Amino acid sequence: MSDKPKVIIYSASWCAFCHMAKQYLTAKNVEFQDIDVEKDHTAAQELVRKTGQAGIPVLEIGDETIIGFDRPKIDLALRANKLV
Repeated sequence: MSDKPKVIIYSASWCAFCHMAKQYLTAKNVEFQDIDVEKDHTAAQELVRKTGQAGIPVLEIGDETIIGFDRPKIDLALRANKLV
């Protein structure tokens, strides 16, 4: 198992920005765990507790939480965690 910081994306099947974020990470060869908040209600509740809102996608890269598909913030977090 890798000791790299984990990348988690909270998403839903109907969310276009979620699909874009996952495609973006895949294109950069970044492994990530995809949590579907429609299917995992406990994760959805945890996400609202952590972020104070229910918008998706939410990416956790290392210790950073990024709300929405924000390429500049994603790139900074990936570089800071030496994932790209």
